[in-house]
Amino acid sequence: MKTHAMLRTLMALTFAFWICTAIGVHNVLAQENQPGTPPGTTDHTGAWVDTVIFTAQPSVTTAIEQLRTSQLDIYAADIVSGALLETVENDPNLDYVRFFGGYNELTINPAGPRFQDGRLNPFSNYRIREALNWLIDRNFIAQTIFQGAATPKYVPLIPADADYVRYREAIQAIETRYAYDTAQALAAIDTEMRSMGATLVNGKWYDGGQPIVVIFLIRSEDLRRQIGDYIADQLEMAGFTVDRQYKTGSEAAAIYLQSDPREGAWHLYTSGWLTTSARRDAGSNFLFFYTPSGMAVPLWQSYNPSPEFQEVASRLANRTYTTMAERDDLFRRALEASFQDPGVGSVRIWLVNGESFSPFRSAISVAVSRVGGIAGVQAWPHTVRFKEQEGGVIRIAQTRSTPMGPWNPLGGSDWLQDTMPIRATQDWALMTDPEDGLPWPHRIEAAEVVAQKGLPIVRTHPWVTLTFASSITVSTDAWVDWDPVQQRFITAGEKFGQPQTARIKSTVRYPADLFQTVKWHDGSPLDVADFVMRMILTFDRGKPESPIFDESAQPGLESFLSHFKGVRIVSLDPLVIETYEDAWELDAEHNVHTWWPGYATGPGAWHNLAPGIRAEADGALAFTAAKADKTGVGWMDYVQGSSLTVLANYLNTSAASTYIPYANTLGAYVTTEEAQDRWNRLSAWYGARGHFWVGTGPFYLDVVTPTLTLQRFADYPDVAEKWDFVVEGARTWLNYPDGAPGSYFTVQGDNFPPNTSVQVLVNQHLLGEVNTDGAGRFSLILATAEADEGYYWVTATVNPTATTLLFLDADKPLRAQEGSGPMLSVPKGIAYTDLLFLPVTRR
Repeated sequence: MKTHAMLRTLMALTFAFWICTAIGVHNVLAQENQPGTPPGTTDHTGAWVDTVIFTAQPSVTTAIEQLRTSQLDIYAADIVSGALLETVENDPNLDYVRFFGGYNELTINPAGPRFQDGRLNPFSNYRIREALNWLIDRNFIAQTIFQGAATPKYVPLIPADADYVRYREAIQAIETRYAYDTAQALAAIDTEMRSMGATLVNGKWYDGGQPIVVIFLIRSEDLRRQIGDYIADQLEMAGFTVDRQYKTGSEAAAIYLQSDPREGAWHLYTSGWLTTSARRDAGSNFLFFYTPSGMAVPLWQSYNPSPEFQEVASRLANRTYTTMAERDDLFRRALEASFQDPGVGSVRIWLVNGESFSPFRSAISVAVSRVGGIAGVQAWPHTVRFKEQEGGVIRIAQTRSTPMGPWNPLGGSDWLQDTMPIRATQDWALMTDPEDGLPWPHRIEAAEVVAQKGLPIVRTHPWVTLTFASSITVSTDAWVDWDPVQQRFITAGEKFGQPQTARIKSTVRYPADLFQTVKWHDGSPLDVADFVMRMILTFDRGKPESPIFDESAQPGLESFLSHFKGVRIVSLDPLVIETYEDAWELDAEHNVHTWWPGYATGPGAWHNLAPGIRAEADGALAFTAAKADKTGVGWMDYVQGSSLTVLANYLNTSAASTYIPYANTLGAYVTTEEAQDRWNRLSAWYGARGHFWVGTGPFYLDVVTPTLTLQRFADYPDVAEKWDFVVEGARTWLNYPDGAPGSYFTVQGDNFPPNTSVQVLVNQHLLGEVNTDGAGRFSLILATAEADEGYYWVTATVNPTATTLLFLDADKPLRAQEGSGPMLSVPKGIAYTDLLFLPVTRR
């Protein structure tokens, strides 16, 4: 594991160096081991542990005490408390990960100008929404409420995003323009409220003789209660009457996510998000946060961006540009529109980027991320274990109980409290490295990407081959669209009649034994039909003629069809799939299209999806909250509640008739005998487990209530050590991430070998050495009197290696020396003045 950590960090440095020095090379090779285990290392397969139990513990103080007394193993929460962090740091039996992927915003209901009952909604006016940016003091929230463990946030990016660095000047201009200014806020609100017909009487806004009451949903479990109270105070100062409704997450979700915004059940909500991995391209954030393509819930479906903003957001998300200069222009326009678009400008007021920590027992080993903590790491179920044993029971607590909402693969709950256990039940074709955000091959054997010549795409990992071509012709028999009436695919030749070209051709090859080694939890072998079902459902739900048409799926499908050029199954044995695209990403690894049978909110086999599809077609249930709200039927739940009876009825009907969904297409890949075997297995599974949740991951869902319990899936094919290389190793961190030249910074490290000499490099220049203590820790002072403005990668290496980033800028504070230790000086002339991406590092 230590060797992998060192090589992975060196790879990141090599890539950063290539970017910063602008060497014109398309393939950046990292001589790095692939995930895997040397033969004979262990015969333990699947998960390291036998059982994972999820419980709720809303009190962080109680949770830490339960960790100290071994009643819990992991507390998968984002804690913001210097005092509690000190408690954990001083306890040798506890460990933790600090991460900064969490952020807070104020979600606004823009319906109107009047709700269905005639009440005026001030926040239907984008100028009033925009004014909230001036009304709210983000520095107060960061420094007072978060006690300095947060920074003001103005845009839908986090500091770890590559685009946060790329567009730093544009973001700084926005921060200046929308800095806290109550006078400007009150003036704008006054002008716009009067234009809407409201009157100000004794300092309070009235409409039709009645006070304008703002219904504010304030989360009660964490610091959002204080955030909500502060914002409510500011709104009252501005003349609004505020109805403060304190809600838990599930209580608030039932209102702001599931109700029709036009009903006016709420105006504002204190929202929180967690970015779960490093984002090397955050251009899709605008499409997600400001358009109906974002989520299949009534609020998102009510968004009505201007055609200009919709186009900009779509082009950024779909990468329908050819140069970085073109992308730069789109991104800057999107940043501006996110505040001032007449349709959706300032529907979210970004508040703070937080720094949190998640504690766990030091006897536990698990993959962590400086962005997503523990809960947000894709590889957590593959790596969680007791350091000194195989097997056992891991007890994980979160702040709230899971399930938080209905589980179904297509449109179920996406709460983090649900996503964490769901990830343990599903498998992936590719796995994201929690450190640099790039994928590793998991189920695929190899991949090839052919890109249009001139696109600025680079390769980092050797598992994918990247080449360039002047022209990429789409195969005429590639599937490019779907006929929901005849239930068959439409080929490129049929749809276009003449040859088409694409910017990207992705080819993935799966292992020859894929369908013999990978099984669904009910024992059904994985099959080509599961992949074809994934392709069908990409189209069908967004087609108005489909029996399961969902309006909330239509914008996403239209966006997808604007850049999708075709998919073709080249071979069934082994499975080889070609995909043609006009959308592209900067990294070759992210241009690999796998069609693995995983969906928006969970795994799905064709046979366990079929009962839900039949239920929705008959109007009995709906996969998404948006359709459930619109049609008045239940939001489909595969794991509990009244949905189970409905799904069981369709299971019985399907088994009795050996039903094959989409038989006109899927029937070519499923025999009657195979279908009957699947129905028999699912019937037995439901009879034994009492739910329909079936995946291919290292754990299966055993018990839902009273405490959600996962059990190790004995038929999982991989050795347990396969993903151990992503488990956290050495760490380095700075007392300040930035400062003016001439500052002094304290660099600390831990998890290095004890009593060892560690080399210290800055931007690949060796500055000197420092010795670790008996616990593998070190501390040194970095002097920057001679250093230039710019970026500096500070690397400590022996084996393993750890790296952190320092930024020097004359506009930043001059940092005085804190503490003592060996002093190393950063020389002149080695600064990086620009970065294409900011790798995530741990500290």
